Amino acid sequence: MPEFKPRNTPRARSLRNTATPAERLLWQHLARSQQGAKFSRQMPLGPFYADFLCRSLKLVIECDGISHDRTPEADARRDAWMRGEGYTVLRFTNADVLGNTEGVVATIRAEVERLQSHPLPLPEAEVQSGNND
Repeated sequence: MPEFKPRNTPRARSLRNTATPAERLLWQHLARSQQGAKFSRQMPLGPFYADFLCRSLKLVIECDGISHDRTPEADARRDAWMRGEGYTVLRFTNADVLGNTEGVVATIRAEVERLQSHPLPLPEAEVQSGNND
């Protein structure tokens, strides 16, 4: 049985309260399942925090500001870890979100639809127990 690790709720709350204008704008389009899937903001994911996370589709949306330009290798390690855990990661610059919101939202919507049309495989325990009907 995996060990329970409590969430760092104060850290997640702090990240939500200090969201960039791009994150706030994108949230207006992701909140309330507007793109056909439920997203949460600033969710802990392993040793990282995902800007936006759809748990059911294992989809991470990241908004990158200027700080990401300084440490691209850190983003590459982070993306590799998330992909290794089965997550799809979409990255957008803050400039893209602010200057081409419609295009960013359309890209996210297309990825949500793609992932919904290719359901994730059942966990091994469910397949073995015969609960796959």
